[in-house]
Amino acid sequence: MELSKIDNARFSELKRTIIGITNTMLTSTLKDLEEKELINRIQFNEVPPYVEYSLTDRGKALFLVFEAMAVWGTQYL
Repeated sequence: MELSKIDNARFSELKRTIIGITNTMLTSTLKDLEEKELINRIQFNEVPPYVEYSLTDRGKALFLVFEAMAVWGTQYL
């Protein structure tokens, strides 16, 4: 699952798709991306409580760069 292809995802959904990542590493990475305003974190205070993550417009704009790099890499490497 990629945040670039869906509207939002829960922590557990992200963890399942990133094979081998620890809770600590995923938490740290998500916090860093949030501080850089690349993702949004929304906490729902329901029973049970949960958090959803989504890309900001700034984060979505980065995918244009990643796609261009992938095309370049395929063409020249």
